[in-house]
Amino acid sequence: MNNILWKPSKESIPHTNIFQLKNYINKRYNLDISDYSQLHEWSIQNIDLFWGIMWENLDIIHSRKYSSIIDNKNIMLGSNWFIDSKLNFSENLLSNRSDDIAIEFYNEKNIHRKLSYKRLYSQVAKASYSLKKTGIKKGDRVAAIMPNIPETVVCMLAASSMGAIWSSCSPDFGVEGILDRFKQIKPKILISVNGYTFKNRTFDITHKIIQISKCITSIKNTVMFDYLDNGIINDDYLDWNEFLLNNSKTINFVQLPFNHPLYIMYSSGTTGKPKSIVHSAGGTLLQHKKELKYHVDLKKNDKIFYYTTCGWMMWNWLVTSLSFNSTIVLYEGSPFFPKVDSLLKVMNELNINIFGTSAKYISYINSKNIKPQNIGEFSNLRLILSTGSPLSNKSFDYIYRDWKKNVQLSSISGGTDIISCFALGNPMLPVIRGKLQCLGLGMSVKSYDTNGNHRFDYKGELVCDRPFPSMPIYFWNDNENKKYIDAYFQEYRNVWRHGDFILINKNEGIEIFGRSDATLNPGGIRIGTAEIYQSINSILYIEDSVVVGQKIEDDERIVLFVKLVKGEILNCKKKEEITSTIKNKCSPKHIPSIIISVKDIPYTLNGKKVEIAVKSIIHGINPKNKSSLSNPECLEYFKNIPELS
Repeated sequence: MNNILWKPSKESIPHTNIFQLKNYINKRYNLDISDYSQLHEWSIQNIDLFWGIMWENLDIIHSRKYSSIIDNKNIMLGSNWFIDSKLNFSENLLSNRSDDIAIEFYNEKNIHRKLSYKRLYSQVAKASYSLKKTGIKKGDRVAAIMPNIPETVVCMLAASSMGAIWSSCSPDFGVEGILDRFKQIKPKILISVNGYTFKNRTFDITHKIIQISKCITSIKNTVMFDYLDNGIINDDYLDWNEFLLNNSKTINFVQLPFNHPLYIMYSSGTTGKPKSIVHSAGGTLLQHKKELKYHVDLKKNDKIFYYTTCGWMMWNWLVTSLSFNSTIVLYEGSPFFPKVDSLLKVMNELNINIFGTSAKYISYINSKNIKPQNIGEFSNLRLILSTGSPLSNKSFDYIYRDWKKNVQLSSISGGTDIISCFALGNPMLPVIRGKLQCLGLGMSVKSYDTNGNHRFDYKGELVCDRPFPSMPIYFWNDNENKKYIDAYFQEYRNVWRHGDFILINKNEGIEIFGRSDATLNPGGIRIGTAEIYQSINSILYIEDSVVVGQKIEDDERIVLFVKLVKGEILNCKKKEEITSTIKNKCSPKHIPSIIISVKDIPYTLNGKKVEIAVKSIIHGINPKNKSSLSNPECLEYFKNIPELS
């Protein structure tokens, strides 16, 4: 079978932003860069020149230009970028004041709203004025418990326009999960909805907001948006509609240093209390714009969609698309209500250009035999983005067989830690089954072996050995950067260890094999969990699975938990078939020592499989912060797994 699933046409390549960037660099520095590999190598060998070009070519709006690009390009931790520059993040996203559509919103109840750039600016102006009236100023934290709706975008832009720091959680988080996050950062104001809907069920969260407002004493005001449309807003709260009742028509964009904090994001919290990761306005803006312009090839008036909550970094990433005068498409609710293909129907009707989702979503609609090509032509769709976990070969084949042949499928990988990507798509390169297309421009990513040496075609630690602008500026309340150093720099001196397992092929793309700290290590042989998941994807009676390593004396055994299709029972015959399939598709070293049937598999609220929590459970360690899981009750199924079975 041909592993190349898609190629850009010869006619399309010269029109891509990344091709034009290559030509620009060649002309400016009298070079002869001919392909992406050479372009990427130049970008990481000349990080100061490269990021300086990004500042210019990405049209960063600023009030003061930098005096130097980076103060020390040889150190990872502590490098300062674009010294002495001044800018405002919101100003860069709100330069368009026209009647062009900025936001299209849909929810599962088929409510559809549009917001023009002119109207968006007007609402941000009013929200910004009201935030100031409540006492919010530069450096204050604005916390939000909001769904993926236009009002959330308005509030974020209003906060960042004045230099306040934005932090958000999805409304389906539990009280404990929200408190574990927001208590750390001491917000001055809380912005929330009174509830949300999912699969046609209504969830009133006013009791949750009351509890949170009382527990976080730093909160002086709470703004409530009536998303349930029931007209019930507690008198203790500021009503959203009244919050916007003022005559402000302009925004005073406070000019701030490049490294001024913009967002506080959180680690998943499945292995301990969530870390509060602080990202800079300049670093976030520059990195997002680089990825959107050159790797996504985003252009004016494109419609870009990503199925996400406001607690996942893909929301932040999506919103930056406004800086290109494109239309961002927001969807709130279940993508499978009222039918499994409901989201696909909406996106076909909207004629979107870019469809972003998770690997889990693609796998699920495939398992339900949904054929998007039977739903519509998706005539303008040129790019499908997938992240959250490695995309299997089966899902690659599904896209091109049942969705659209002439589409670029980009599996991307990065994380909350960098609010961006290490590896992602490229409109100049082919799509190869099971591979991410390329490493990101300016990202010096390596695959380290056990001796800390980079090796091509080797499944090793994903590391980055040169600084990049979207590194966190610090963790909140982290004296002397201790937590920061422990998180990324404990393993290798002056080298960022990301915690993923990667293989970099010199000529044929990138493979991600799951978290390296969840990597299996039986007999000293390192195995990525994704290899096992991919090998059993074709077994029809397995609905889902999770695989972990269990320590037995001084070795480790592989434990595979399977969730079977309703009505199926795990018997000896099925175990033999699973074992044989893994052996044939991977190797004898991949064979689980034990296969156990469970009723459910744990996932985070962002749709990521939680291997580390399961690994903790089977070693008798109680995972902390279970509220970060969408189904924490299922962890009970993994307790008391015997050492011998």
